[in-house]
Amino acid sequence: MILTALLVLALALVILMIICLVRAILGPTVPDRVVALDAINTLAIAELVTLGALLEEIVFIDVAIVYTMLAFVSTLYIAKYLEGRL
Repeated sequence: MILTALLVLALALVILMIICLVRAILGPTVPDRVVALDAINTLAIAELVTLGALLEEIVFIDVAIVYTMLAFVSTLYIAKYLEGRL
C-alpha cells in the first residue's frame, strides 16, 4: 500500500516537473523562467527524497541535502544578477 502511494507520488512529481519545464521554456519574462527553474529544483529534491524512501536508500537523502544547498545558492546568485547588482 505504501509502495503504491510512493510510486504515485513519484509519478505526480515528474508530471509537475514537466509542467514547470513548459513554463520555463514558454515563460514571457526572465523572472518567470527563474521561478519555474526554482520550482523544478524543489520538485527534484522532493523526488530524491521520495525515491530514497521507496528504494530504502539513504544515499538519496544525502544527495538531496547537497542539491538543496546548491539550488539555494544558485537561486540567490540569479536573483542578484537579475537585480543588476552583479
